[in-house]
Parts: sequence; C-alpha cells; structure tokens
Amino acid sequence: MTAKNMEELVALCKRRGFIFQSSEIYGGLQGVYDYGPLGVELKNNIKKSWWASIVYDRDDVEGLDASILTHQEVLKYSGHEDTFTDPLVDCKSCGERFRADQVPDYCKEDDLTEPRQFNLMFKTNVGPVEDGENFAYLRPETAQQIFTNFKNIIDATSRKPPFGIAQIGKAFRNEITPRNFIFRVREFEQMELEFFVKAGEDEKWHKYWVDERLDWWEKQGVNREHIELLEVAKDELAHYSKATVDLMYKFPHGVEELEGIANRTDFDLGSHSKNQNELRINAKTKENKRSNAKLAVQNEDKSWSVPYVIEPSAGVDRGFLAILNEAFVEEELKNGSKRVVLALKPHLAPIKAAVIPLKKNNEELVILAKKLKDELQNHRLGRVLLENTGNIGKSYRKHDEIGTPICITVDFDSLEKNTVTVRDRDTMEQETISIDDLSKKYCDSIL
Repeated sequence: MTAKNMEELVALCKRRGFIFQSSEIYGGLQGVYDYGPLGVELKNNIKKSWWASIVYDRDDVEGLDASILTHQEVLKYSGHEDTFTDPLVDCKSCGERFRADQVPDYCKEDDLTEPRQFNLMFKTNVGPVEDGENFAYLRPETAQQIFTNFKNIIDATSRKPPFGIAQIGKAFRNEITPRNFIFRVREFEQMELEFFVKAGEDEKWHKYWVDERLDWWEKQGVNREHIELLEVAKDELAHYSKATVDLMYKFPHGVEELEGIANRTDFDLGSHSKNQNELRINAKTKENKRSNAKLAVQNEDKSWSVPYVIEPSAGVDRGFLAILNEAFVEEELKNGSKRVVLALKPHLAPIKAAVIPLKKNNEELVILAKKLKDELQNHRLGRVLLENTGNIGKSYRKHDEIGTPICITVDFDSLEKNTVTVRDRDTMEQETISIDDLSKKYCDSIL
C-alpha cells in the first residue's frame, strides 16, 4: 500500500518532524526544504545504504567529496553554460512564469509570451570585489568534479577501467517552477556514480547498472511493480548521452523519473582534456585549450584512450519521497480503529528501537530503561530513543507512524524477573524475553 495522495505525506512529514518548509516563519523559501529530526535520520540512512552498496560492497569503486563551488570553465567545457536551460514563458493574464512544458490549463495560449531560454545555474561572487568577472557556480550536478578529478584519482589509486568514482552531495538548480513537495526543488542532494569502461564494452555495462539499480531500490522497499523502465528516445537524449534508461516511479503526483542511468560515452573526459586531437575522442566536444591534464588511460601498447562512462544518478530527495510513499500504510484494526504505519525497512528506520518505561515517574523503571537504551545505542545500529511519556498506547501509535521497528517496554517484571516486552511494529505482536537476550536477538534484525 502507498499513500493516497501527496497531502498525506506532507502532513505526516510536518506533524512528525521529517520535513519542514525552509524559512517558514518568514513565509517560506519556495523550492527549499529543511529535514527535521526524523527526516535527517532517514535521509542519512538512505545515503548510507547507497554508499555501502556502491563503494563498500564492491572492489571497483572509489569515493569522492568535491567542492560545491565550481570553476566557471568546468561548466563551460561540460556544455552546461550553453545547454543547461529551460524554456520560460510568461502568462499575461495571471502574471506568473512557467516552464513552457508546464503551463497550467487556466492559461490561454494567446496570453503566453514566446518561450525564451532561462539558465538554471546559480552564480556567486568569489573574492572581495563584485565586478562580474570573479565568480563561480553552485554546481548543478555532482558529476563534473568527478571527471575533473579523474587523473588525480587514477594517479593516487592506480585504478584501471572498469572502475567507478562515487559521490553524494548537494546540487543547485534555479527551477522556474519548483513543485510536488521535495520532488522538484532548487537545492537537492544527488547520489552519483561515474563508472569508467573501455569503449565497446559500454553497452554491456549500461545494462548491468540498470539491473543493479533496480535491485537496490527493491532492497530499500520500493515495489518493482511501481517502477517502469523508460528508454529515452534518441531525439530526447541529453547532448552527452548515447543511451539513457530512466527508472520511472509512480509518485503520488504521477509517474516521473526516480533515477537515470546514462551512457555518457567519452564526452566528459574528452571535453575536459588537453591535446584532444591526439586522443581519438568519439563524442563531439568543444575545443579545449585551457585544461592542463590528459584525462585518459595508457594502454599496453603505450597508446592513449579515453574511457566511456556509465552514470547511475539518483536524487536523494526523490528517493526519500519514493521510499516514504512505499512505506505509508493505513490499516483498519479489528476493533474498527485505524492506525498509520510507516513500514520502512529496518536499516532505513529513523529510530531503530524505542525503550518505554511503563510509568514515567517510577525512578527504578526509568533508570533501567535508560540503561537498556544506552546498551542498545552502544551497538551503533542508529538512533535508539528513550520514550518516557507514561502512555504506552500513544507511544506505540507514534512509533508505528514514524517507522520504529520495535518498542521495548520496561515494566515491574523487568525489575523482578529481568525481562522486557518487545512489540513488533508490523504485526503488533508482543514477546517477553530476558534482558540478557535483548541485544543478541534484535540487533541483527534492525541493522
């Protein structure tokens, strides 16, 4: 089951502290959101899961954390300055601006201006003098610094294709019309892998990474039946792409891109390389006389070749929204009441376990509960919470709604018999176990 509409998810996020509108006390900043106490935990867990899958579980990927401020010439030679635009139209009737492909029905065609190109990149001044000459861009994607660091990384690690460079980080796009909650925003986070391969092996690796990414999303709780594969038509491909497969997900507002897996050929490394005429680059690149590095690998015969690159690129925020949507369940119980459950995979849950003393004003119960909480927290599973409200029923409902896999109740038997009651989020079944067995039995299940 998923949410019936976006409003359900927005309400849950605000009520339980997942996501807030940025600068809300001043009316909000459109297209910018803040992740609250639970949101930051879920977001970090998504990134942690991606990083483990892409970097730790493999022997052919290195990590990178590059700067957000981006040299102007990086985005000149990548093609962003020329092509990273959206067509913008103004409606003379309502006075609003829209992307040309997102004009609402209430705007008549006769009231629209001719489309004009609008650059999506944010500029910022660098240095003490604002003269329009010394500026940098806030990066519109995390990919380009991976390419510009290619030589640094192969020199430092002695890597040879096939191998990848992974990065998670913020990116910025001056969207004309941010919309659909955190789906399309101006400040967002990306999980990107650039996987470098030999020319001629690119199609094999492209298919491989489509299958790998589908498998990863399923392991995060996204139903495979809710993802469609879209092979982007040749006339709609990005200027750098030989082929792109988009994973299209059924979001509450409609079917849209969750992740793209692109075959970028040798365009990127070729674009940023010096001595391009010596490298037999297949892609059409802009002449580059400014780079001081040859972004290529030397073959056994001492010749040089520019690797092709396969790029799986996913937005953390879109992933967050899809995972939240998949986990949202509203159940009708036997007594006729309803409960909302966020059935997150345990490794993604913001709170891994809640420890609840039966009575909040009983010092012995609270001290024991705090001790158990600290012991579980020491296993570094993630956040463990001491829920000292004194109302067991309300505590259970709260933790069902925020996705906590188990609640551990400390009662008077805990003091006398050294036992606790463990309640499962999904089944609501309760089990009494020895405190000595608590860590051993549940730590592996909630990792």
